[in-house]
Amino acid sequence: NQPGHVLFAKVFVPRDGGSTYGGSVISKLDEGLGVEDLDVVTLKRNIVERAKRDAAEYISDGKGTVRIMGFQPSDGTDQLKGRIDYRYRKAGSRDWQDLGTLRFDGKSTGSGFNPYAVDPAKDVVYGFDDHDGRWALYSVSLDGTNQRNLLLSRPDVDIDSLVRIGRNSRVVGASYATERRTVDYFDPQLKALSVALHKALPGNPAVYFVDSSADEGKLLLFASSDTDPGAFYLFDKTTHQLGEVLPVRPELKGVAMGTMQPITYTAADGTKIPAYLTLPPGSTGKNLPAIVMPHGGPSARDEWGFDWLVQYFASRGYAVIQPNFRGSSGYGADFYQQNGFRSWRTAIGDVNDAGRWLVSQGIAAPSKLAIFGWSYGGYAALQSSVLDPTLFKAIVAVAPVTDLQHYVEESREFTNHKLVQQSVGQGPHLIEGSPARNAAKITAPVLMFHGDRDQNVGVDESKFMAGKLKEAGKSVDLVIFPGLNHQLPSTDARSRMLAQSEAFFRKTLGL
Repeated sequence: NQPGHVLFAKVFVPRDGGSTYGGSVISKLDEGLGVEDLDVVTLKRNIVERAKRDAAEYISDGKGTVRIMGFQPSDGTDQLKGRIDYRYRKAGSRDWQDLGTLRFDGKSTGSGFNPYAVDPAKDVVYGFDDHDGRWALYSVSLDGTNQRNLLLSRPDVDIDSLVRIGRNSRVVGASYATERRTVDYFDPQLKALSVALHKALPGNPAVYFVDSSADEGKLLLFASSDTDPGAFYLFDKTTHQLGEVLPVRPELKGVAMGTMQPITYTAADGTKIPAYLTLPPGSTGKNLPAIVMPHGGPSARDEWGFDWLVQYFASRGYAVIQPNFRGSSGYGADFYQQNGFRSWRTAIGDVNDAGRWLVSQGIAAPSKLAIFGWSYGGYAALQSSVLDPTLFKAIVAVAPVTDLQHYVEESREFTNHKLVQQSVGQGPHLIEGSPARNAAKITAPVLMFHGDRDQNVGVDESKFMAGKLKEAGKSVDLVIFPGLNHQLPSTDARSRMLAQSEAFFRKTLGL
């Protein structure tokens, strides 16, 4: 809690015989994750927690004292196990005591307490754990009693994040996403201020507090909406002055955007599936070219807000639907199923039903229905046409998983191999659920993009898929971006990807 000092976690890499690396003398005794205190003026560093080989996480009290440590054991072959064991220290003690274990096997939303932030004034740690099949916010006492209190839960969605501000990272609220993301503030002043700023800013955007000065007299906030990329603002609580600090994507100021509407459609088995529908600006919403856009993950979900991919295609005249298919996170364990790979038939069925809903509502013309996906979304885009070859007339897949068995084998080079193996599973679905193994069933033209430095999903996944499609006599193009990773973090590459995708849709759909 000293001015000019910060704590940071540091990975120590051992070298035989000991050597200097990053200013630290390293031997086999110094291996793993540790914590150091850095003086940002003199750059002098002091060890706060010596490196521990299986340490995966440290949580301080915001005042310079580490109170929580998480261990992620390996199995002796450097392969991580699907759990993190947490320990804590009582105030003023250096001894560790058991806090609990967080387990995750990839085929469920996980179980056990997941600590996030320590409140030294109350001597508790805030974190998330299961409550009636959904994540809820709890506090656990750090006084040796381990007393748990349920602070916030929802019957429909997970409580999934904390709001913290200031140098001490004071917890001021928790948030969750229903149709829109909502923050439940524990601080009544911030709650009232959030409402007032929402009403005062043009367009009534969603307002989120990002951080504050040490005394919390000045607040950094972010405000945005579905049609506004947003901006960061600084609010002075003393003078009540609000000033814009940094706009996001200022080039889009004044450009017409499509509104994102939360909708629900019914899957083939009667399950209600939440989704977001964006229509082109000024559109009547009838007989449009349309794109189904499944999200990545699959342990993720789409939320209401500005989406550059969606808005690009909407600006070109396409209706876009983003289904939160079963296998998405955020809606509890039952909705999650066994994730979008193990439960691929359910997940992909929900994706296809989104396309059928667009047609049934008269929004999309059947001959003008396309699908676009990135990562798991790319997998879904390809596998959707394995399940129903006639539904989509054009397919764009960015960095897709295409062969589940190969995807598991590829992960052998990384410490998370066993976790990937558990997530994908074993059995007939490795063949049935792999687009590359069923390329002959796909009838629509395919366009794929991939970075050759992708460590999430290797570029060989797309190369293999392209080869199988060509062997089957299908129409396929693969664009490889040299030097780029999974996110294609390049303005030029993304611009090219968007332009080529839209040109492909326009040509293939006969627009």
